[in-house]
Amino acid sequence: MGYGLPKSVEINGQEYAIRYDFRVILDIFEALNDIDLNDQERALAVLQMFYVDFDGLEDYDAALKACFQFLNGGKENQNTKKEPQLVNWESDFSLIAAPVNRVLGYEIRAVEYDAGNNSGGVHWYTFLSAYMEIGDCLFAQVINIREKKAKGKPLNKTDKEFYRKNRDLVDIKMHYTETEKDVLKQWTGEK
Repeated sequence: MGYGLPKSVEINGQEYAIRYDFRVILDIFEALNDIDLNDQERALAVLQMFYVDFDGLEDYDAALKACFQFLNGGKENQNTKKEPQLVNWESDFSLIAAPVNRVLGYEIRAVEYDAGNNSGGVHWYTFLSAYMEIGDCLFAQVINIREKKAKGKPLNKTDKEFYRKNRDLVDIKMHYTETEKDVLKQWTGEK
């Protein structure tokens, strides 16, 4: 059982230093959702951001597996079932920061992180633990409504009112490639 905050991962018996700050991990999530990148470009972007010595990597597949295990809090992802997207880290961050700050008792964005020296910062596991404990807050209410809508469950009167007033917070903005935008324009008759 690992009780520490890892700053490296093991790949094929060798230790590799990683960038562990929550901001790097959120940047990785952003790269993974970048519609302008193909799968190979996403994988390379993730590896370059995550590993301090990207050039020293020999097994990209194992490196990606180790990275995703770290992103998952040190656990292998056992869930192969496709779940609806309830969180968009990029657009939801402003809703997430305040309750995470409340749980931790300090402003996470004020903690300096030196990406060049890979020092300081708020470890992803610390951030993730606080995120799991945020409790009742605006973000939790947004997630509750997103989940009900994704599963086709009816919204009660209070939820409907909240959704009507905060649709911009609840609805996850879809990003489309230029090709997808052209198809949508043709479909809707837009010029």
